[in-house]
Amino acid sequence: MDKYQQTLRQYWGYDDFRGIQREIIESIDSGHDTLGLMPTGGGKSITFQVPALLREGVCVVVTPLIALMKDQVAHLRKKGILASAIYSGMSHNEIVTTLDNAVFGGVKILYVSPERLSSPLFQVKLHHMNVGLITVDEAHCISQWGYDFRPSYLKIADIRKEKPGVPVLALTATATPEVVDDIQERLLFEEKRVFRMSFERKNLAYIVRESTDKPVELIKILEAVNGSSIVYARSRQRTKETAQWLCDCGISATFYHAGLDTAVKDQRQKEWQSGNVRVMVATNAFGMGIDKPDVRTVIHIDCPDSPEAYFQEAGRAGRDGQKSYAILLYNSSDRRKLSKRISDTFPEKDYIRQVYDHLADFFQVGIGSGEGTTHEFDIERFCHAFHHFPIHVDAALKILQRAGYLEYDTDPDNNGRLRFTLSRDQLYILERTTRDEEAVISSLLRLYGGLFSDYSFIDESAIALKAGISTDMVYQILKDLSHRNILHFIPRRKLPSVCYTQRREDGERLILSREVYEDRRESYEQRIRSMVAYATNDAVCRSRQLLRYFGEESSTDCGQCDVCQANTHHPETESTADHQILQLLSDGERHHIGELHRLSLPRLKVDEALKRLIHEEQIHVEGAFLSIN
Repeated sequence: MDKYQQTLRQYWGYDDFRGIQREIIESIDSGHDTLGLMPTGGGKSITFQVPALLREGVCVVVTPLIALMKDQVAHLRKKGILASAIYSGMSHNEIVTTLDNAVFGGVKILYVSPERLSSPLFQVKLHHMNVGLITVDEAHCISQWGYDFRPSYLKIADIRKEKPGVPVLALTATATPEVVDDIQERLLFEEKRVFRMSFERKNLAYIVRESTDKPVELIKILEAVNGSSIVYARSRQRTKETAQWLCDCGISATFYHAGLDTAVKDQRQKEWQSGNVRVMVATNAFGMGIDKPDVRTVIHIDCPDSPEAYFQEAGRAGRDGQKSYAILLYNSSDRRKLSKRISDTFPEKDYIRQVYDHLADFFQVGIGSGEGTTHEFDIERFCHAFHHFPIHVDAALKILQRAGYLEYDTDPDNNGRLRFTLSRDQLYILERTTRDEEAVISSLLRLYGGLFSDYSFIDESAIALKAGISTDMVYQILKDLSHRNILHFIPRRKLPSVCYTQRREDGERLILSREVYEDRRESYEQRIRSMVAYATNDAVCRSRQLLRYFGEESSTDCGQCDVCQANTHHPETESTADHQILQLLSDGERHHIGELHRLSLPRLKVDEALKRLIHEEQIHVEGAFLSIN
């Protein structure tokens, strides 16, 4: 047993590695920059945690997933591994202490978000840190050709310049051949070095079901397949409405989106992970970093705008290796909606320039000034003042960010913060406080440390849960206590921010290059075309279509998707199809042909049965209507 297996057995209890874990570990431990392509559930974390323990210094793990940070740090500490994370909500003192521990050898694996990399505090501490390995999780986010590009990832290259000679391990579960090359270029790989694990999921059946009534179809699926489920929807309102519909139909469900308070999101996630709630209806804000192995179905009631997004979200089903289903509900309106997203995501250049000028008017920033200034951005007030739509303004600002004119932070680290102005002893003898005020003070002391010496970021919804009162009441109590000089409370602001990265120009002079606009629009259109092709191609195995998109040409038919099942000769299925159609028409009424697609059968089998019954003159066709002879 070599050192890699010994470490694996000592800390994780496994006798040997699986897939391409060993190849990646040997490569990175030999000092080579390495890119690992592994499907969801493929065991990515082992590939950096094992070499991190064997190499000198700190392993810095860059990831955008706060939930994953907290979860992995907790698991590693239980194994006796020195792990820490830096994320929003920590006080300044807590961040300094964590970084100092990393400098002086008290941290072996340090998780940080990409946004933290550019902070002056992190850069100063990094200079004094002995870094042995840099790991980049969700590495596709660094590619401007990827489906989930995040500008903050481009800062990772600066760490390489600060720490030359330190190898980089990049990991992702979704990357086209073009993105694979771009990741290595952006991360300044000395030489190309890629290890690929097949993205095939043998236990996962991919299904596309055409449905004109998606809520009804959703119920039929959940009634047919037991177990935990994720239902993905496009909008926040749709998650709420769908969850309510499921509850009304007797299926326990809750909803999740980025606009919910942190404590509410955590609570709903725990209810779902524990099995107290069966179905999580969510936007794409849910799922990354969530490790629930027994999800039996992942259902999309709205069509994603890229195969990458679909593949990653669908891959959250069946991570325990048991039979599971990834189901896309699709109809003709989805193609129209996807087409509209192109113009919504890439408004005309003249419109982008107009938004830039209006933004300067809104913030009162003159031409030639503003560089380095940051402004809170109330998008609703801006749209009302200048007659814009939020979705188009949001898209315009993201393009301006890619062009380098500004930074647009839609989710700033802006929790409220406070510190006690009274000493601990004075607080204990405080008089004239209500029961709710005492509950809030007690919750603060239990949830946060160092409140008597420094300001700490707080989560009002977490305090509310702890104190057993509403979030609004917590806010009002904190305001009152601040007014009485018991503490100093700086309320949070939920507003996004805009920072001018260079001096303000006249909008007409903005350079929106082909790389920033035309090339990315063309790439986005191609991803949408690929997604539509997947949803409408009933001739090629679904798994094979997805794997070919990611560059796996040698894949074989899965034998379990709707296409494979429809192309397999099953006499009993044919008999069932005939029977169901005749039963539908047995009431003697005329039925629209569209009703046949609501039957729980592959569409191809329905079409074959329809032709057979017409040929045998058992049913009569009149236009788009059917009746029994």
